[in-house]
Amino acid sequence: MRELPGLARIVWPKAYRLIRSIYPPIDLFEDIADPSDWEALASAESKTNPRVWEHLGRLDLIPPDRRVSGPGASLLMAPFVHVSHDRPGRFTDGSYGVFSLGDREEVSIREVAHHHARVMRASSEPPGWTSQFRMLVTSLDINLHDARPLRDCHRPDDYAPPQALARQLRSAGSNGVVYSSVRCPGGDCAGLFWPDLMPAPVQADHYDFHWDGTRVDRIRNCSSQAIFAL
Repeated sequence: MRELPGLARIVWPKAYRLIRSIYPPIDLFEDIADPSDWEALASAESKTNPRVWEHLGRLDLIPPDRRVSGPGASLLMAPFVHVSHDRPGRFTDGSYGVFSLGDREEVSIREVAHHHARVMRASSEPPGWTSQFRMLVTSLDINLHDARPLRDCHRPDDYAPPQALARQLRSAGSNGVVYSSVRCPGGDCAGLFWPDLMPAPVQADHYDFHWDGTRVDRIRNCSSQAIFAL
């Protein structure tokens, strides 16, 4: 077991997360019902809607006192309840969720573009404009464990060391980690372990990604129609 990194106070007036635009809000999370009652409410609804549990995901992964509800709560809850070992990340093996953020828009765009390209490559998708994404903006003022000095947590394609560290940190009650962006040099990323650590985000611009058959090489701002090379 490695020594835990030190804590750093992270104050980002704006923190950015880019997600697919196709996901609708989850009604139960947006409601004012007490989060400790969600399982009972979902169980009742499942009698007429057998797919309700699929829609809600793994509620058991979040203790009731760490759940959030009300307007915008779906955006906070989704990455923690819809998890899969088929979708690991730098600081999760897919058995639990992490809310990833960048300290700049460009950081979030480049990080997501890299991982989207891996999916497109794995499925041999033809070149062209692909999925639409939307930018979410929140803020951070929180103590996070500082992984920025740890070189083995920043290897381009080897996630084993940061995943092992994250398991250790999460078990020890950590809020999460701050680390250097591997895909956008000079930028920082944060990975939060629980949904109640930040304000509900607001939606900003939408973006289209262009896949050239090898990588995501361009993005288009859907509002301004401006196209940027990556």
